[in-house]
Amino acid sequence: SSAVRSGGRFRCPSCRHEVVLDRHGVYGLQRNLLVENIIDIYKQESARPLHAKAEQHLMCEEHEDERINIYCLRCEAPTCSLCKVFGAHKDCEVAPLPAVYQRQKSELSDGIAMLVAGNDRIQAIITQMEEICRTIEENGRRQKQHLGLRFDSLCSILEERKKELLQSIAREQEAKVQRVRGLIRQYGDHLEASSKLVESAIQAMEEPQMALYLQHSKELLKKITDMSKVSMSSRPEPGYENMDHFSINVDCVAEMLRTIEFQTGA
Repeated sequence: SSAVRSGGRFRCPSCRHEVVLDRHGVYGLQRNLLVENIIDIYKQESARPLHAKAEQHLMCEEHEDERINIYCLRCEAPTCSLCKVFGAHKDCEVAPLPAVYQRQKSELSDGIAMLVAGNDRIQAIITQMEEICRTIEENGRRQKQHLGLRFDSLCSILEERKKELLQSIAREQEAKVQRVRGLIRQYGDHLEASSKLVESAIQAMEEPQMALYLQHSKELLKKITDMSKVSMSSRPEPGYENMDHFSINVDCVAEMLRTIEFQTGA
């Protein structure tokens, strides 16, 4: 609106030429038929369906009025008849465009079929390898389970044997301790009796009356003699406390366990 001045004057936005508008306004200006035709053609092209546009023939760039209707076999490019007669393809071998189109379309179709078949084979191989992966994983889990059970069995055997050997040590330990404790009780009883006899002898020594002393001294002397004759030779022999004979050598077994391997060819 800023381009229209008061008094009906209009300045062209392109050339800046000032035009005086009459009472008809812009409709009173001189018509530009070329521009109108271009606009009409554009409107028609815009309104035409897409499939109709796709059916249009390509025109030759060198000969604008010639349709591209042949195919240059040497240059492998579509061209027009004039290019074959007078133009760049006059020395080339050509073929009808529909024939080349059908042939290449057939080749493309065959190529697509070949790719699809190849893809099917590849997919089958992938499926097969995925199944192999699942089988490997399942076999691996099963073998791990079997291996765990075998080692659990070995551990059970070791624990059982350990229990048996510990029981053997415990039995001999208990027997030896019981024997020594029996000797301790025996020596303790002898010591207690001897101490009492000593106490009785000391009391007898303090007896002031000779007749009374002599009345009991004979029996006391006999007890002392008998006590001194008691044999105290029952003692544990040297090394009786030694338990080294319960030692075991597991080096060979440990080495064998360390070298456990899978069976070849199993």
